[in-house]
Amino acid sequence: MTTDATATAGKPAPGLRTVVVASAAGTAFEWYDFFIFGSLATVIAHHFYAEVGEATGYILALLTFGVGFVVRPLGALVFGWFGDKTGRKTTFLVTITLMGVATVAIGLLPGYASIGIAAPILLLLMRVLQGFALGGEYGGAAIYVAEHAPRNRRGALTGWIQTTAAFGLIGALSVILVTRAILGAEAFNAWGWRIPFLISALLLGVSLWIRLKLNESPAYVQMEAEGGAQRAPYREAFLTWKNGRFVLIALFGIMVAQGAVWYCGYFYTRFFMERVLRVDVALVDQLVLAITVASAGLYVFFGWLSDRVGRKPVMLFGMILALVAFFPGFHALTRAANPALAEAQISAPVTVVADPATCAVQFDPIGKAAFASSCDMAKGVLANAGISYDNAAAPAGSLAVVRIGDVTIASIDGTGLDKATLTAARADVDDRIHAALVAAGYPETADPERINLPLVFGILMIFMVAATALYGPQAAALVELFPTRVRYTAMSLPYNIGTGWVGGLLPAASFALVAWSGNIYFGLWYSIVFTAIAVVVAWIWLPETRGRDLTTVGD
Repeated sequence: MTTDATATAGKPAPGLRTVVVASAAGTAFEWYDFFIFGSLATVIAHHFYAEVGEATGYILALLTFGVGFVVRPLGALVFGWFGDKTGRKTTFLVTITLMGVATVAIGLLPGYASIGIAAPILLLLMRVLQGFALGGEYGGAAIYVAEHAPRNRRGALTGWIQTTAAFGLIGALSVILVTRAILGAEAFNAWGWRIPFLISALLLGVSLWIRLKLNESPAYVQMEAEGGAQRAPYREAFLTWKNGRFVLIALFGIMVAQGAVWYCGYFYTRFFMERVLRVDVALVDQLVLAITVASAGLYVFFGWLSDRVGRKPVMLFGMILALVAFFPGFHALTRAANPALAEAQISAPVTVVADPATCAVQFDPIGKAAFASSCDMAKGVLANAGISYDNAAAPAGSLAVVRIGDVTIASIDGTGLDKATLTAARADVDDRIHAALVAAGYPETADPERINLPLVFGILMIFMVAATALYGPQAAALVELFPTRVRYTAMSLPYNIGTGWVGGLLPAASFALVAWSGNIYFGLWYSIVFTAIAVVVAWIWLPETRGRDLTTVGD
């Protein structure tokens, strides 16, 4: 097979190390591009969604981040088809170029203050292009390495593709931290946030240069030599039960959990520490960077372990660990990162007593809703402050009140007030609730002197062990489920639905659940439900694929 590949390419076949490094480097660059946006969601919300309020602007920034994930299945279908019809190498050269151009463009976009509504529209378009490109990237890189790797090392070698997500996040956070440190927080928030996006131009050039040295994969060359041109990837992958059932098993037995566990561990923990626990943003970046560096090698380790004991038991271990750890882990995270908040929640619990008919779900994508009822104004203050509260029903037509321990604060019904009067009323409610919260011991920010950094790091690492145990063997498991003829198409779609729809929408969906319920831990149910579904499906229907011959899968 290597001889065929060499003859086809007209140049010496690269060694296995070159194959892994080139594939991983390009994929790490694409993850870097993707994660910059998620890491700068708060800053981006200020520049592109300044007109809709703090809480809604942050949700919109998270949804814009999520849109890049939503379109990934479309990219998987388009580039998967090209990858199965025209080859792996050409396809992932196209995907990396498209990703790089879109990322650099984000760094050049004017904000809302300059061009109005056109700014978030253009930002959304660039995120769509990023997601479309990344939808085709992962499958190509994972398959390319797997089709070169010896079957007894396939888990470990494809584990390097899995760890590129960590490398991309490390790169993104490192550039952000260094840039912020050099410029200062004020300059970084004003214009310096663009620099990490613009650096992508340099990384794109390096990644393209490396990948141009590669040949086509041996398995693909062999398939072509054996008459593989007569094939229809969509029909064979999705409309035949022989392959279609494994697409469903891959989606519901692996990928919905991967989206729920990995993105909860990396992104929801970040939101939780920053927005709910009020830990300093720079410290949050440092913590996420530290756990990412510490966990990077675990992807390869769990991939290697799956070469010994099987893909299925290692991935199930990761899923079950997440189910067991998430709720107690996040409660412990509150006590470790902001003990004053945990103490205040016990000594002075907060309750909103209101007529349920006057309480709305406070999410307004277009920024036109006033949220002027007494219930909405009270809950809006608490949601923006990241305060957990209980709900209690009041008689119909009554004015909402907020109980903080033994203190009761009456809200104001702003329905029918003009804009200026409503703004003043909302500020009054905000001031009185905040004063009562401070008096009850609720901290404005987490006290750096009381943060138990070793314990916070340990809790986050438990989440990372769960995520890497599931993610490390995943590429090998997905590749081994499908025949060469449809491998790119068949594995890319479930992968990108799981990471794109379940994982990409997790931060926004979880935050919305918290805002709706009032419970700062309620958003975890999003991850728990998807992970539990995957445990059941994987346990019953997912086959063990370790050591399969990739040229005979499906025979």
